[in-house]
Amino acid sequence: MKSDIEIPEVKDVHVAIVQEYNPEFEWNDWNAYMINDRDTAIEMVLIVSSGFNDDKTTSTMRHSIKEMPPKSYAKIELLQKEVLALTNEFRVTFFADGKMYDKKYVFEKNTVSADTIGAIPVMELKGILGK
Repeated sequence: MKSDIEIPEVKDVHVAIVQEYNPEFEWNDWNAYMINDRDTAIEMVLIVSSGFNDDKTTSTMRHSIKEMPPKSYAKIELLQKEVLALTNEFRVTFFADGKMYDKKYVFEKNTVSADTIGAIPVMELKGILGK
């Protein structure tokens, strides 16, 4: 029965961690964003995130986005500096074109830094895309 379930490959949908200046605290924050780089909308986006290493685990965070238009992005959560020292996972499930999609995006520990950022699709900011 499992072989009857088709979960198509996710393309042009990303999770990015982006560094942004916070004028209130005069500090650069790291924020996670959901990016829809598709030419069609995605709906009922569910995101489950957590951070971990061998001896530490963060709380599991759950987020939802009702709909994301084509070529759009939405903030998921703020990531504290201490959390970036952990491996961070974002499990994303959404519907598009009448099908359900699912993908896990991983940011390995200590890979998110100002030295590793680059251009991010759709956004005019720099950051790191999850793999």
